[in-house]
Amino acid sequence: MEDVVSFYQENTKILVHTFSSFGFNVYGGRNAPYVWVHFPVRSSWDVFAEILEKTHLVTTPGSGFCSEGEGFIRVSAFSHWENVLKASRRLKTLFK
Repeated sequence: MEDVVSFYQENTKILVHTFSSFGFNVYGGRNAPYVWVHFPVRSSWDVFAEILEKTHLVTTPGSGFCSEGEGFIRVSAFSHWENVLKASRRLKTLFK
């Protein structure tokens, strides 16, 4: 079980580093394989749609969790390591 946890923790570190490198505030990812990324003054659904349309990556709009989730997206580390690296590269083309 520890190997599985370590595997997803590594994926989470990649996602945190990716979004942090763009200057976004990133939360979570320490005790769960989910990363919350803050997009101030933007609708979480607009961010979700832009990422989906331009990178073909699925995130989750934060507003789907509660009103305080507005302005955030949630990104999951549940994937193969290679896919997380590929997602990171796609995100870099969008946000750089």
